[in-house]
Amino acid sequence: MFDIVLFEPEIPPNTGNVIRLCANTGARLHLVEPLGFRMDAKGLRRAGMDYAEIAQVTVHPAFEHCLQRLGQRRWFACSTRGLRRYDEPVFQAGDVFLFGPETRGLPDSVLDACAARRRLRIPMRHAARSLNLSNAVAIVLYEAWRQLDFSLSPP
Repeated sequence: MFDIVLFEPEIPPNTGNVIRLCANTGARLHLVEPLGFRMDAKGLRRAGMDYAEIAQVTVHPAFEHCLQRLGQRRWFACSTRGLRRYDEPVFQAGDVFLFGPETRGLPDSVLDACAARRRLRIPMRHAARSLNLSNAVAIVLYEAWRQLDFSLSPP
């Protein structure tokens, strides 16, 4: 399937929602520290409900650790500063989708590590700043999964 990477997530209910999303789609979730909450935070538990038991969640102490763990796979950075619309690439099983923290997005050093053609954006009205993190993950993940005809098979 796919891997979702949340770089330094800050808001427990957003991460809980992404845990639930990953459990329901078969995607694997990677959280890059520092986290803005404890993994046992009440909001995280409430949003993730019992899905944390069936989701594959890995916490990485640093971005470099996550990069090493996921190897030489195709990475897509999702950002308001992305150059391509999220539905333009042809996705493959095993692709990795990287999302930044809620209040500041991906830092330049992380965004720049991703090839320009793999920096994705979700269209929005010009006056809008950004979408909710868990909504953005859902939009991108479901488009990628749709392209695979919603196959439930892991890579």
